[in-house]
Amino acid sequence: MPFRTVILACLLACLAGCATTAPPVTTPEAMLKEGERLYAKKNYEDAIAQWKKVKESDAVAVLSTQAELRIADAQFANKNYIEAASSYENFRKLHPNHEKTGYALYRLGLSYFYQIDGIDTEQTPVKNTVTMFETFLSQYPASEFAADVRAKLETCRIKQLQYELYIARFYFRTEKYPAAIKRLEEALVQFPKSPIHDETLFCLGQAYLKNGEKAKGEQVFTRLFTEFPSSKYVSKGKNLLKKI
Repeated sequence: MPFRTVILACLLACLAGCATTAPPVTTPEAMLKEGERLYAKKNYEDAIAQWKKVKESDAVAVLSTQAELRIADAQFANKNYIEAASSYENFRKLHPNHEKTGYALYRLGLSYFYQIDGIDTEQTPVKNTVTMFETFLSQYPASEFAADVRAKLETCRIKQLQYELYIARFYFRTEKYPAAIKRLEEALVQFPKSPIHDETLFCLGQAYLKNGEKAKGEQVFTRLFTEFPSSKYVSKGKNLLKKI
């Protein structure tokens, strides 16, 4: 094939390709749709970029609001929970009467929930989760998300109690028995129906005995034996009582 023919064929192919190239995404509706396409492919940062363009454009309020929420969703999906929490909180403040405000509150709670770490670390995410989920249940008790919120809220309360036990055990190890007793007594009041109060009662009874308060120790252990008869702490408590 002559060289000139080859060049001509290449030029025609390029022109054909240019003719079928998709038009640039310029309208708010198109940018919103493009963001959804990118989100579905898990290209979260690119999706966020498209939705930010919607917010910065002259889009009607309904599209701009939708973009705000989808930015938060993409941050959440990308596990950027601190950013997501901020975006969901801003959405709630800007749109308190929006039909998706309950959803934003639920996802805000989840954003805090997934920041929770061990009991020996910063407990602010646990406290924030409890606050958001309690608020959610008070405002949306019949929501489709309510069951999940209740389950996760119970998990958080157990974690809060475990933190109190962690602190009480520290006081116990350092022989600060009155401080341990105070912490444990307060935990029983703050979390009255916790399923792990067998450990709380055992630690409290042990602390009373170490503090020389035998009668109170025996009283607490009796409560342990009555309320948690199948607990592993029952035999431990009985063994401690035999030694005094």
